[in-house]
Amino acid sequence: AVTAAQLQALGITTQRVDQPSEIRGLTYPARVVVPPQQEQVVSAPVAGLVDRILVSEHQAVRRGDALLRLTSPELGELQLALMEAANSARLTGRTLARERNLFKEGIIPQRRVYEAELAASDSAARLRQARAALRLAGLDAGSIDRIAGGGSLVDGFALRAKEPGVVLALEVKPGQRVASADPLLRIANLSELWLDVQLPADRATAWSKDASITIVGSGLTATPVSVSAVVSESQTVTLRARLDAGGGQMLNPGEFVQVQVPFAGNATAWAVPITSVVRQDGNAYVFVRTPSGFAARPVKIVASAAQSVSVEGALKPGDEVAVTSVIALKAAWLGESGGE
Repeated sequence: AVTAAQLQALGITTQRVDQPSEIRGLTYPARVVVPPQQEQVVSAPVAGLVDRILVSEHQAVRRGDALLRLTSPELGELQLALMEAANSARLTGRTLARERNLFKEGIIPQRRVYEAELAASDSAARLRQARAALRLAGLDAGSIDRIAGGGSLVDGFALRAKEPGVVLALEVKPGQRVASADPLLRIANLSELWLDVQLPADRATAWSKDASITIVGSGLTATPVSVSAVVSESQTVTLRARLDAGGGQMLNPGEFVQVQVPFAGNATAWAVPITSVVRQDGNAYVFVRTPSGFAARPVKIVASAAQSVSVEGALKPGDEVAVTSVIALKAAWLGESGGE
């Protein structure tokens, strides 16, 4: 131990430890992402030509808003198939009604009625299929009814938003030809955003599941959700966190941020400055002030971040730990113990 009289001469300062406490976590890069269930890709229902784009990137849209106009030869074929199916359904319906009347009068056998019923059923099925094909192509119910009733055909149609959101990206330009199922644009509901945090693989379980993740330089926080089970080629795992209320208005999808991930809690660990810890023969020690000077106490480092470490050891509330001139204390300690 070092006598109390040498304290000032050696320039030693101390820090009081009052109770076990956690240290703040390490900082890692993170990317703002949209949850998969809140993003939709608007694809071309049929092959055609992009006639007009009616929205711009980052524009907010409501359910039913027109997004772009598409013209397509395939659309004409689908409309023709609907008209033919509608005409066939009307014809078989009338034939069935006539056959039933003739059967009631005893003029034809019942077999003719059965045949007419089957023909009418087949026509009705083809009509439903033709309506469904146009509905999947993006045509509205009013236009489908008009065409089925013998109305004029259309050469194009507007694709509309199925859900409210914000246009994230436009994948096409006016005049561009697209094939069926080609992506046209992406829309996302930004009411909830996630963070994908890249953690070193050896820290995959060293974070606190109950504490909030803090976004550096802002007052925003995020709640941890899960960590990936697969280690990437860069030897990292992805910690996914859900941004708490208000984050979606201040951050944008694709943005990179720095976040502070808290360590897993340890009720018996003490937070001390990293300068207070010395090593000897592979063990860690801190110097605690005693009535006669200082005594070396063995500790176990359980976590570290920046200028702080979290240690376990024979410490108690009120202990004063040396935080400066620790090398001088170590030299004095080793001199008295013979370097053991």
